[in-house]
Amino acid sequence: MMSNGPKVKLGLVSNVWSKMMTFENVGDKEHGHSHCFDHMTLLAKGRISIKANDKITEFSAPNMIFIKAGVEHELTAIEADTTVFCIHAIRDGDRIEDIVDPDMIPAGTDAMNYLTHFKPLVTDGIHPVPEGFLDARAA
Repeated sequence: MMSNGPKVKLGLVSNVWSKMMTFENVGDKEHGHSHCFDHMTLLAKGRISIKANDKITEFSAPNMIFIKAGVEHELTAIEADTTVFCIHAIRDGDRIEDIVDPDMIPAGTDAMNYLTHFKPLVTDGIHPVPEGFLDARAA
C-alpha cells in the first residue's frame, strides 16, 4: 500500500511554529525529520504511531507528545482522519515577521494592523493575500 503525506497548514506567530497535519487515510505518513528545538506534537484527533530512533510508539487522541531536539521522527496514521499539530520555537534573536495564512485571521479584526508585521504565507503558488482580503477581514 502506497502512503501519502498529510494535508498541511502552517503558521508562525511570536516565535511559535505550528504545523497542522491532517492524515486522511490509515498509513499516511509524515516522513522522518528532526528539529533544532524540542517540541510538542499535539494529537488532536485519531491515532498515530511515532517512530523515533528506530522505536515505535502508538498514541491516541487527545494527547501531547514530546519530541527531543535532533531526534529523527516519523509519524504514521493508524486511524483515518487523524489530526496532529507540531508546535515548537523556530528562532532566536531579533524579531522576524510572523507567517500567517490570511484564512486564519477572523473577520472583525483590523487586518491592516496584522499585515504590517505578518509575512503572508505562500503555498502551492497561491497569492499570499487573496483579492478582497483587506476589505472582507476589516468588516
